Amino acid sequence: QVQLVESGGGLVQPGGALRLSCAASGTIFSLNVMGWYRQAPGKERELVAAIASGGSTNYADSVKGRFTISRENAKKVYLQMNSLKPEDTAVYYCRINWSGFSSWGQGTQVTVSS
Repeated sequence: QVQLVESGGGLVQPGGALRLSCAASGTIFSLNVMGWYRQAPGKERELVAAIASGGSTNYADSVKGRFTISRENAKKVYLQMNSLKPEDTAVYYCRINWSGFSSWGQGTQVTVSS
């Protein structure tokens, strides 16, 4: 069974920064994609950023130039969020997937407010 645990969320002022971490446990296929999604109240869950095991990345247009996704190994991924805006407020979820398998974390709340 694969489990994902996110950490690093919190309350930050506009213009501030946060770093999210996600650690996967269990039997993990090394060739995978790990990503961050977010869901704001009343909105659908959306992709924020993803990174493949080979290092290729994909970002939502709304976060390009402000957020950076990176990974330590096949089981750990980070999201550095700079220049945060109130519209970045959401629950952020970590996801891992490979060959038809997908697993989600429980989510961590990020609130950007003065």
